[in-house]
Amino acid sequence: MARVSPFRFIATRPYLVSLFLVTMLTLWLGVGMLNAEDSTPQHNEQEIPLAKVAFTSFVASPTHKNIDLYGRTAPNKQAKLGAEIAGKITQLKVSKGDSVKQGQVIALIDKGDLEIQLERARAMLKVKEKEFNAAKSLQSKGLQGEVAFTNAQAGLVEARAMVSNAKIALRNTAVTAPFSGIVEHLFIEKGDFVGVGDPVASLLDLSKIVIEADVSERHIQDLVLGQQAKVRFINGQEAQGKVRYISRVSSDSTNTFPIEIELANPKQRIPAGISTEVSLNLQDQLAIKVTPAMLALDESGNLGVKTLIEDRIKFVPINLVKAEQDGVWLTGLGEKVDIVTTGQGFVRDGDQVIAVEQKN
Repeated sequence: MARVSPFRFIATRPYLVSLFLVTMLTLWLGVGMLNAEDSTPQHNEQEIPLAKVAFTSFVASPTHKNIDLYGRTAPNKQAKLGAEIAGKITQLKVSKGDSVKQGQVIALIDKGDLEIQLERARAMLKVKEKEFNAAKSLQSKGLQGEVAFTNAQAGLVEARAMVSNAKIALRNTAVTAPFSGIVEHLFIEKGDFVGVGDPVASLLDLSKIVIEADVSERHIQDLVLGQQAKVRFINGQEAQGKVRYISRVSSDSTNTFPIEIELANPKQRIPAGISTEVSLNLQDQLAIKVTPAMLALDESGNLGVKTLIEDRIKFVPINLVKAEQDGVWLTGLGEKVDIVTTGQGFVRDGDQVIAVEQKN
């Protein structure tokens, strides 16, 4: 029997080579996985070093929140003067834009026969006074009845009323300023005829200026009458005023509450109708001032600060009170808090750390 060579046997059966290689590869992979499993516990047993951070202790202090409003200036007083008697304008005593004092004549209306009516009423009054005195004397002697005396008394009252009405009508021929101010507009010219109630002039009082603004329903209950307000005009000028009016009913369209801030206007230099910015302080609350560098983000992207409780990090979202050029005031951190000032970018909420206090 012929002897078969091993090489010839393998050459005629190549699948044996493939089977052998697959078997060896499987054994090699199995040994590698076993070695990895053996080495895993050793890796977990190694201690991860704790992060080192610096912190600063902060103590809260009373501060206030500011609200900024936009408003417009308005006159302290304004009035539209009308004619109280019909007649022709005989004189104009002022021009548009003039300053007037309280009681100063602005225009004169033709008196007509009012002076004669006043004289007639005064003469009639004298007659009625004599009739009344005579009736009173007769009544005291029992020579005149109660009805006659009452008629004499009524005639006297009517005569006095006629004199008073004539005086008022004569006085109303002069249209006067009810308060000191500026004549903003004249609606008449000399020679015009005016009826009762027709407009004659409009008057503004700018001795004080009023800022009209609107406050949201969230802040309206924090305002009080008389509190100070900082006003900044469009030209950069600043002034101090005070709240003189707070509406108790909100606007239906904006759901805001109208307020008025009053401030002095020396020489009436500030006109009505210009834009302003108003800064108001709300009620005091405890807050801590930090620099923007102390702020950090949590894993969800929320802005806050990373505080230290014992040796663990606690992230607290910010509750802003007000912002200044050199920092921001935050509330909701308690009366005293330790805030991470260095290394907060390398730690997360709940991490244990090595904390070192950093002095201010």
